Amino acid sequence: MLAAYAVRVEESRGRRHPEPQHPYRNDFQRDRDRVIHARAFRRLQAKTQVFTRRYSDHFRNRLTHTLEVAQIARTVAGALNLNVDFVEALALVHDLGHPPFGHAGEKALNNAMQAHGLFFDHNLHALRIVEDFELRYAAFRGLNLTFEVREGIIKHSRDYDPQQFPELEEYLLEQRPPLEAQLIDLADEIAYNTADLDDGYEAHLLTLEQIREGVPVFAHFLREVEGLYPDAPDKLKFNETIKRVLDRLVGDLIRNTQARVEAAKIRSLKDVRKHPERLAALSAEVEEERRTSKSFLYDNLYFSPALAEEKDDAEIIISALFEQWMMNPSTLPHNYQDKAREDPLPRVVCDYIAGMTDNFIYEQYERFATAR
Repeated sequence: MLAAYAVRVEESRGRRHPEPQHPYRNDFQRDRDRVIHARAFRRLQAKTQVFTRRYSDHFRNRLTHTLEVAQIARTVAGALNLNVDFVEALALVHDLGHPPFGHAGEKALNNAMQAHGLFFDHNLHALRIVEDFELRYAAFRGLNLTFEVREGIIKHSRDYDPQQFPELEEYLLEQRPPLEAQLIDLADEIAYNTADLDDGYEAHLLTLEQIREGVPVFAHFLREVEGLYPDAPDKLKFNETIKRVLDRLVGDLIRNTQARVEAAKIRSLKDVRKHPERLAALSAEVEEERRTSKSFLYDNLYFSPALAEEKDDAEIIISALFEQWMMNPSTLPHNYQDKAREDPLPRVVCDYIAGMTDNFIYEQYERFATAR
């Protein structure tokens, strides 16, 4: 039984190119399946989340992170009686536009674009992927996703100014996204705030004592775990603690979002869209815990000297390859040379680089570095 303010698939605004209904899958289930079968989705398995494979194959990559976000988002949506099929499709597509080398790669690619008066935004790039780059169907370019999923791609994590982005006018920029889309960014935060502590600890870049000191909510649950399992190995104590932190974040998101919906007297999807602010949120206390944990990760993991080499690689390799193809567009693949006849060359080069896996961009760099 869906809540009155949930998105209903039968009320979807439909696809850009009309298609007949499928006999046993609704449109959001079809969108989910189209994303899973997309080449861009498969490439996420070879894109960095935080750690490259030189550390270990055990750590999260962009694909496994996406699956964890989907699991959290489905749980929250189910508890709130929202549309779980819609939420799953949004969660699986939310990181499709990320370039190689994680956030360092995104920063390097944006810097390269700014030199040409342009910019890189992974949400807008994801929209380009599902609208144009994926070629799987004879009748149309892209994946022909429903309006609601396309809207969620660009609006799940930020609000775009209609004056600055007139090309996105069709996506109701003056309105809030549905609650299902609002959940995605919070599920993303919950997923990586806990997972990155886990991977950082596994990589021996963070110690148990360091996390205990820097993340008070972790310290609180660690004391509880130590009382229950005094003789357990440290790693299992860590696992039990992270499980409790994750449950606190997810449980609070469910309870607080429900309370905010009730306090705002939300009765319909239209009410959600017209509300002056997003309704999905953590409580003030737990939001502060999340911020503290995220700040700890920035100070002690993301900018760790041990990870500096990867960040340097991102800047050096992306800058060099961007310059290479700007100076010598004839060395681009033929389909990108064709695109450059219609679109600005910097955008075409950016699109090419953004789609690469970590492995492939290293290969390209070695190829052109050797040719110099």
